[in-house]
Amino acid sequence: MCARVGASPSTRRVPIDRINLTGLRATGHHGVFEHERRNGQPFVVDVELSLELDTASDDLSRTVSYADIAREVEAVITGEPRDLIETVAGDIAARCMAHGRVEHVSVTVHKPQAPLTQDFSDVSVTISRSRHV
Repeated sequence: MCARVGASPSTRRVPIDRINLTGLRATGHHGVFEHERRNGQPFVVDVELSLELDTASDDLSRTVSYADIAREVEAVITGEPRDLIETVAGDIAARCMAHGRVEHVSVTVHKPQAPLTQDFSDVSVTISRSRHV
């Protein structure tokens, strides 16, 4: 359950407001194999942020900029190589949670060209992080 930070148990609310970014694409050099790090490959990321938007009105400073989140996702994908997409997803989630208004995040990292010999349509990892009181 996502609780409002600093709220007493009787006033905690689960944020029902969401900001979704779906299908963010970038080339990264993540993977355990040398050719994955050398050649790079496409990654696709979906992010769902949960936060209270009832106070956002029409003021960008009272919400989370999805443009900022998109830039941060791209920076992780194109940044320091990681062995596992689990780590990539965790890095993205940590950056999202650094935005104080975000109470919960779910990040899915897709690796559509994962090095498998079997026929497949997608490989992905989804992680979730929440603030707990």
